[in-house]
Amino acid sequence: MVQQRIETPRETGTTLVDVKGLKVHFPIKGGILGRTVANVKAVDGVDLFVRRGETLGLVGESGCGKSTTGRAILQLIKPTEGTVKLDGVELTKLSSNEIRKKRAEMQMVFQDPYGSLDPRYTVGQIISEPLENFNRGNPKQIREEVSHLLETVGLNPYYVNRFAHEFSGGQRQRIGIARALALKPSFVVADEPVSALDVSIQAQVLNLLQDLQGRLGLTYLFVAHNLSVVKHISDRVAVMYLGRVVELAKSESLYETPLHPYTQALLSAVPVPNPDIESRRKRIILEGDVPSPVNPPSGCNFHPRCWKAQAICREVIPILEAKQPNHFAACHFPG
Repeated sequence: MVQQRIETPRETGTTLVDVKGLKVHFPIKGGILGRTVANVKAVDGVDLFVRRGETLGLVGESGCGKSTTGRAILQLIKPTEGTVKLDGVELTKLSSNEIRKKRAEMQMVFQDPYGSLDPRYTVGQIISEPLENFNRGNPKQIREEVSHLLETVGLNPYYVNRFAHEFSGGQRQRIGIARALALKPSFVVADEPVSALDVSIQAQVLNLLQDLQGRLGLTYLFVAHNLSVVKHISDRVAVMYLGRVVELAKSESLYETPLHPYTQALLSAVPVPNPDIESRRKRIILEGDVPSPVNPPSGCNFHPRCWKAQAICREVIPILEAKQPNHFAACHFPG
């Protein structure tokens, strides 16, 4: 199997996060001695970049590796290979103590607003914990900052002594956002932050994230599987399939003229709220199942399900390169 690699050209603008060749492989143990017999290739060579002040949406089917990618960028999971730079600093080379210091600059909003908050802590303790760990003021200053953070995310500071179980899902997610913002980070990974919420609440949380981005100058990596949500909030969108980024483009360009067959199939499944248009649309039905990340296909991961696949697709891994201005795709036959 041949794999081609070239330097992916960056768009103009200040790059805050730069990821190249990121791999995360989880070993599978077997036998009496517990030796590694195989690896789950959750992330298998991801290249992407996030410019300062923008939102990059990361989409794909469940199990494609998008959440693992977000955690590996933050070094919550140690990458197997690759480089991750935050504002020019190579994170994968830092020691545990150095990574801890960088935590103030990069934070995460977790998917589950119920499981991500300690039920034994009050809201005040949850939000003040990072401030205390990083010595961000005396007790009085920390209490004032906690009250300010609660107001910032749209909650009453009076709730500071309540426990997490006393709040709704949307309120809990606001508490999680306040905790992530406590140290004033520049980069936030939002790991499906609205997927566990009621539809009526999702828009409120999305609008809050956009408002905070404008007010605080935040940069987001927004992980999601809902293409409509991603279109609403993202400046650019990266599409993942089986551990690799297959397409990366500005939101409007990707939704209007998708180049990769997998992206085309995903977008064809998004319902349109117009019966006349919906009745005329052609749905792309993919054959077969998603291959196992333990033993992914040779060449292009998507070739067993692709209607355009030819011999080169089974042998050569396509590189993520510009097929149109600022529109990247990893496909031998795009468009």
